Amino acid sequence: MRRREFTILIGGAALCPLMARAQDSGTAPIMGFLWPGMTPPQPPRMTSLSEGLREAGYVLGKDVLVEVRYGAKDGQEFSGFIAELLRLKVALILTVGDYAPKTVQEISNTVPIVAISDDLLGSGLITSLSRPGGNTAGMTIQSPELSAKRLELLTHILPGISRVAAIWDPTTGASQVSMTEQAARALKIKVQVLEVRTREDLAGAFLAAKAEKAQALNVFSSPFLSSISQEIVDGAAENRLPAIYQWREHAEGGGLLSYGPSLAGLYRQAASIAAKILKGAKPSDLPVEQPTKFELVLNAKTAASLGIVVPQDLLLRCDLVID
Repeated sequence: MRRREFTILIGGAALCPLMARAQDSGTAPIMGFLWPGMTPPQPPRMTSLSEGLREAGYVLGKDVLVEVRYGAKDGQEFSGFIAELLRLKVALILTVGDYAPKTVQEISNTVPIVAISDDLLGSGLITSLSRPGGNTAGMTIQSPELSAKRLELLTHILPGISRVAAIWDPTTGASQVSMTEQAARALKIKVQVLEVRTREDLAGAFLAAKAEKAQALNVFSSPFLSSISQEIVDGAAENRLPAIYQWREHAEGGGLLSYGPSLAGLYRQAASIAAKILKGAKPSDLPVEQPTKFELVLNAKTAASLGIVVPQDLLLRCDLVID
């Protein structure tokens, strides 16, 4: 198995035999999945994508095939993955973040793109939320606004803090930084933005946060950062930094707090959009969708280990408290 490809497992069963039979028959369209992380898309992404496709009438491995590419070490290899998918004559490419769809757009203005984007309009990927134009459809997950909201939540669970470090993947653009800094000024907080472009940058980021006496950590949205999320969670624990993340799965993995859309819901929603394109819809005609559910999750065990007394009103606002 090469680093950039993997066998999709759904319910513990490998789909390779089913995929091969469908491909041999020449009847099943192929959907590319371009994942900008260093490791394969982690749960619940593939399971939720499969469920969403099934709800729309497509059984994964029978009615539609999925070719996944991940683990690009640089922009050249990432572009190579796109070229591979285009040679396979994929019916569409599912992408995550802002960098991935932008790179696909630069290579092809015809292949349909379904983007789960941090900021679809603000990043310039589309011209209108109601009629995107071009070859890109999908969802905007409001990452800039949510990053600022997570800063506010940190001040709620840690009243009186004045210094917060933020881990940022520059490929996501500057909108999360600018909106969080704007929120920080209103909250009278100093934000230390730490660039993490590779896994190797992470240790230095924690050292820099420690040197500036950061009191908490805000982890910005990024597919790459999601792919190294456990290392970030472990680093925050080692440095005793209360941290807030985008996805509930990060809080379940030991992070203090998470606030953001339902990851499972996003991938089912993306599957629904992909199914519309498979049935003949043009990406330019599909209005951009937004998340339908946001979750606030607290890991009470992590809070206790950090000596944090969680305010009662915050506990009552949580969708899930992990004991």
